Amino acid sequence: MAGMLYLVPTPIGNLGDISLRCRQTLEQADFIAAEDTRVTLKLLNHLNIKKSLISYFEHNKAQKGEAIVQRILAGETCALVSDAGSPAISDPGEELVRQCAEAGITVCAIPGPCAVITALSISGQATGRFCFEGFLSTAKKSRREHLESLIDEQRTMIFYEAPHKLLATLESMAQVFGPERPISLCRELTKLHEEVVRTTLGGAIELYTQQPPKGEFVLVVAGAQPIPKEVHTTVDAAQRVKELMDTGMSRKDAVKQTAQELDLPKNAVYEAALSLE
Repeated sequence: MAGMLYLVPTPIGNLGDISLRCRQTLEQADFIAAEDTRVTLKLLNHLNIKKSLISYFEHNKAQKGEAIVQRILAGETCALVSDAGSPAISDPGEELVRQCAEAGITVCAIPGPCAVITALSISGQATGRFCFEGFLSTAKKSRREHLESLIDEQRTMIFYEAPHKLLATLESMAQVFGPERPISLCRELTKLHEEVVRTTLGGAIELYTQQPPKGEFVLVVAGAQPIPKEVHTTVDAAQRVKELMDTGMSRKDAVKQTAQELDLPKNAVYEAALSLE
C-alpha cells in the first residue's frame, strides 16, 4: 500500500505557531524531508520529536526527489518541511509535489504559517485580489523585465526580499512603478522585532538609505490604478457611423461596427444614425 506526502508548514519566527496537527503529523511520519536538516532538527528538539531526516533542497531535488517518491510508493509516509512557512510556496517542494502527483501519490497540505498571507493581512493594502511574485532576480536586467511585466497589474503584488538586496529592489520598483506607489514593508514577521512600514517606494528608499535594513522582508506593493474608461455619447456614435458610411459601408454594417467600437447598445447607435438624415 502506497504511503502519502504531507506538506507541513513550520513557524516563520514564533515557535508557538506550530499547530497540534502539524506536530502530530511530524510525530507519525516515517521520515521527514527538510530543506535544511539543521534548522529542522532544532524544531524537532523543541517539540521533543525524534525522527529520521533526509535533506531535500534546490540543488539536490532531482536526485533526492526520486528517492523520496520510491520510499512513499513502498508504503512510507513523508512529511515535507521548509526552513520556515509552507512548503512548495517559492520553495523546491513544488517539484516534489509534481513528482508525487505524476506517480499517483496522495499529497495532503496542512494549513499553517505563511509569510505571504501574514504580511498581506497586516499591510493595509487591498486584499481582495493579489498576486505573489516571490523573489526577484539579482540580475538588474532580469529584475527590471520582471517588474515591467507587472506595470499594468491592478492586483496587490507581494514579493519576498533579503535585507542586502532590498535597496536595489526598491530602486528598480520606483523606476518602473513610480516613487509615489504605496508599499508596505513587513519584516521579521511573528518575531520579537516584527515591524510594518507603510509608505511609498520613494519614502522606503529614503528610509533604508539612512537606516540599513535588517531581517527578512515581505514587500506588499499596491497595484496600478485602473485606467478610466472613455465614455462615448450618441453624438460620437453618429459621427462614427457617418465616417464609416462615407467609406462606402452600409448603414447596417456601420451601426454594428460602431456599437462594437464604442461599446454602446446597437439600438442607441441606430437611433443616432437616423439623426444623420
